[in-house]
Amino acid sequence: MINKMKKEWFSNVKGDVLAGIVVALALIPEAIAFSIIAGVDPMVGLYASFCIAVIIAFVGGRPGMISAATGAMALLMVPLVKEHGLNYLLAATILTGVIQVIFGVFKVAKLMKFIPRAVMIGFVNALAILIFMAQVPHFLGISNMTYVFVAITLVIVYVLPRFIKSIPAPLIAIIALTVVAIYANLDLRTVGDLGAITRSLPEFFIPNVPFTFETVAIVFPYSLALAIVGLLETLLTSSIVDDMTNTDSNKNREARGQGIANIITGFFGGMAGCAMIGQSVINVKSGGRGRLSTLIAGLFLMFLIIVLGDLVVQIPMPVLVGIMIMVSIGTFDWSSFSYLRKAPKSDAAVMLVTVIIVVSTHDLSKGVIAGVILSAIFFVAKISRIKVAKEEHKNGLLFNVEGQLFFASVEGFVNSFDFTVENRNVVIDFSNSHIWDDSAVGAIDKVVIKYREQNNSVTIKGLDSASKKIVDKLAIYNNNSNKKMPAH
Repeated sequence: MINKMKKEWFSNVKGDVLAGIVVALALIPEAIAFSIIAGVDPMVGLYASFCIAVIIAFVGGRPGMISAATGAMALLMVPLVKEHGLNYLLAATILTGVIQVIFGVFKVAKLMKFIPRAVMIGFVNALAILIFMAQVPHFLGISNMTYVFVAITLVIVYVLPRFIKSIPAPLIAIIALTVVAIYANLDLRTVGDLGAITRSLPEFFIPNVPFTFETVAIVFPYSLALAIVGLLETLLTSSIVDDMTNTDSNKNREARGQGIANIITGFFGGMAGCAMIGQSVINVKSGGRGRLSTLIAGLFLMFLIIVLGDLVVQIPMPVLVGIMIMVSIGTFDWSSFSYLRKAPKSDAAVMLVTVIIVVSTHDLSKGVIAGVILSAIFFVAKISRIKVAKEEHKNGLLFNVEGQLFFASVEGFVNSFDFTVENRNVVIDFSNSHIWDDSAVGAIDKVVIKYREQNNSVTIKGLDSASKKIVDKLAIYNNNSNKKMPAH
């Protein structure tokens, strides 16, 4: 236990501290922007980012992953804030946390195995596109100097690591270009242009809402949606960070941790949040690996606001835009283009649909759910192909069934038989098949009864143990006797 704690907290102190500082600087404009999307004061997003990052560092299941206020969650909050105000949002945040803790207790992470690789690739690519699209309003058509600063930032973050590896290149870019912008008095948009920052710590308070069933009825639908979207984005981001760092994570603990963080955040005036793929990628690429990087990100964020607030508001937006463009380029799975050519058409379609829906709706859950459903449809269509081969024998007919027999394949199964034969011995061999459900048993019943109506004797053989069990349990009785159809 002690060794695990040392590894998670103190095995990479320098890298975690420097990476945490970079993440904190990049979190500020994001948190303010997400607050504006949700329709609340910028400090609501900043307090949320501070609280969630600090708490998740201790209770989360994925070291090195950054959690804070996010755009996906902010979009879901808009109607609630518009109709009922901030206090109801804070109540919804607390309830969101409770639901997430419950999901974690019931091991919701098991559902991750139902998300196909094509959906994962689509999810990552869609997020990369959204990260880039979110930067466009901050640099396109503003000024030539904005383009210059974005370009210089990209040069620094890509070229400098070849010569200096001890300090993250994004941190050098932020400090150096901020100093240049201030002393040269350049006309650039800054963090302060996004919204006012109050230099004060969050305070504990209970949301001012009536403690009634009516309040629960108002906030529960939003809380449930926030809980599901938050966990979906968190668990997918966790898997991505797992792959980037070649390490494992406790996803059920992460689900519980996100819930605990949101519960506490709601009592300190913050909005609900979850894992952030963009900031997590920045953290990993800047050298962050342990829980200390997440803790430093949260603590330094608050330090920046309270102590260095006057300097923070002067950070040029083009510098942060350049860093986020780097993140979007690094996040995008460039092997997707070859994947589209080499993968089965169904998988390629699933990936494209996931990307298109996420990008068009800005809703991660809709894209992922659509991708999973489409994958399931393609899978069902693929395995529902069943083949019935007919063989003529001296003693009668033999039908060899090959494939999976279930609700989607029963029509093809029944239509494969010739019911015009009379007074023959009919044998149906399921040695190369499997019976899955009641629809399959019903189809077998239908075939047997139709043959027996023409004075044929029917024998079922080759059922494996599981198939025989379901047939014996669900098959109907022969109308002409008190025996079930023979199954050998």
